[in-house]
Amino acid sequence: MKISRRSLLKSALAGVPILVSAGALGLADEAAPSERVRVGIIGQGGRGRGFLHSYLSDAKNIEIGGVCDIFEPRLADAAKSFPNIPRYTDFRKMIEEQKLDGVLVETVTHQRVWVGIQAMLMGMHVYMEKPMALTVKEGRAMVNAARKLNKIVQVGTQQRSLPLCKWACEQIANGAIGKVKTVLVPNFVGPYPFPDDDPKYNLDPKDCPDWWNIWTNQAKLRACLPEVQRGWARWADYDAGGLCFGVSGWGTHAFDQMQMAIGTSLTGPTRIRLEEPCTIQDSGKYPNRAYGEEETGVQYYGMARVTGPRAKMKMWFDNGVEVRFELDGDRGPGLGCIVVGDKGKMEINRHKVSSNPKEIAASLPEECKNTRDETVYHAENWADCIKTGKTPNADVEIGQRSTTICELVNIVRAAAPVGKDVHWDPVKEEFTDLPEGNKLLSRPRREGWELPEV
Repeated sequence: MKISRRSLLKSALAGVPILVSAGALGLADEAAPSERVRVGIIGQGGRGRGFLHSYLSDAKNIEIGGVCDIFEPRLADAAKSFPNIPRYTDFRKMIEEQKLDGVLVETVTHQRVWVGIQAMLMGMHVYMEKPMALTVKEGRAMVNAARKLNKIVQVGTQQRSLPLCKWACEQIANGAIGKVKTVLVPNFVGPYPFPDDDPKYNLDPKDCPDWWNIWTNQAKLRACLPEVQRGWARWADYDAGGLCFGVSGWGTHAFDQMQMAIGTSLTGPTRIRLEEPCTIQDSGKYPNRAYGEEETGVQYYGMARVTGPRAKMKMWFDNGVEVRFELDGDRGPGLGCIVVGDKGKMEINRHKVSSNPKEIAASLPEECKNTRDETVYHAENWADCIKTGKTPNADVEIGQRSTTICELVNIVRAAAPVGKDVHWDPVKEEFTDLPEGNKLLSRPRREGWELPEV
């Protein structure tokens, strides 16, 4: 039952006792309803379900005003647990009817920027799942739209909001390991080209349902197959390697942590070298022993056992730091990086920090230890910024830069000569000496699914 402030005062004056929850009054560290940010969730796949069932319910300052998915069976699943939350198959109708402050874009990657810009044009602040874009050019379009429309956009690289990760990066910035020379990050698996020549997939799409046309968005319209709907992260038409231990699946997190650690969050590399030919490889060597719950917060080593296009490479930044893309999936920080300075090194891996010398990590204050899920911290930061107008921890420009690292990994693997440096202009966001690479910074969009003009 909803009780207005006016009704509450009238009843109190009449001497009628009313039982009201602490949350309704804004007590017990919970914001009153009038102070909460009202949001809608677009997409009820894995991440969208996580926000509905867990992350947002644990956040202190957010309420869910609606959920949307074009695939109605997912809405039916949501209704079983949350029958009172309005459900929609069109996010635009949800925005119109529910008086939302913002939306979470939890769609598949190739839909995100189109959905995000549409939502901003309707007045919404946006939480963008990562990677926030399919190409460098459409990511820049998202940034430009957010700036022109003055919207708060948080990208889902959650380490940015974790106390432990922020503390570790501060130690590096303050010289705890001396001058930073090198950063080690995983050599993630990239996407496959879509197998259009395979008869299993090369079917006539003419009888596809309406929701499948919407799902396809900018990509080529293909037959409606469960293998595509559920396996989209495997193929370059829909993502940049969205698998576990994939370039954009986990790479966005690791590369963003690297950017945060070395102070390059608002720029990019200037020089890149492909160290070996890109070939189909598994993600590393697997010791014959069992791994349990790891410091990443997931059963990391078991999930990292994937196969796909891989090649070691290096990137250099204008601050002199060399980044080596070389770690395998059986060791090291799957969701972070190892930063090496001239006086020591630190490994930052979401829920764990280690160092050499050990005294650095051992000095982690209690108040800087992570006590909640990384996504809860991140969603709360976004909601706070909607209320205050401050810049969120993973602002859209930061998200663009980290997503661009993912794209550069795939582009250099596909188009650069082995062993020869190529040069990237992080201001213009283009190669200065790799024209074949520049052709891959964008791609044609299917007619009718062009990005909205802002």
